[in-house]
Amino acid sequence: METKHDYETTDVALAKLKEMGYTIDFNVEFDEILADADNYQIDHLYRYEGASNPDDESTVYGISNSNNGKKGVFVAGNLSLIEGKKRDIILALEIKYKTGHD
Repeated sequence: METKHDYETTDVALAKLKEMGYTIDFNVEFDEILADADNYQIDHLYRYEGASNPDDESTVYGISNSNNGKKGVFVAGNLSLIEGKKRDIILALEIKYKTGHD
């Protein structure tokens, strides 16, 4: 089950997640997830599609580490455009998120 876009825009979603303590920008600091991927999970997922073109999608992830409590956000456009290991990890976290919420 996917979180519906409760917020109008990605900016609003990011601001709300920041208020909830998701302060790390994992787009910049992805190496933290890369080094310890098994201990990270998606807590919040907001997906947005363009009004006229579904390819204009973006996804905001609220991600946390169950061991050290670190929380941050990752923002992606079309996941197929993300390269290699980063895409694989985000997809694996999303699958884990969806199976945990069914």
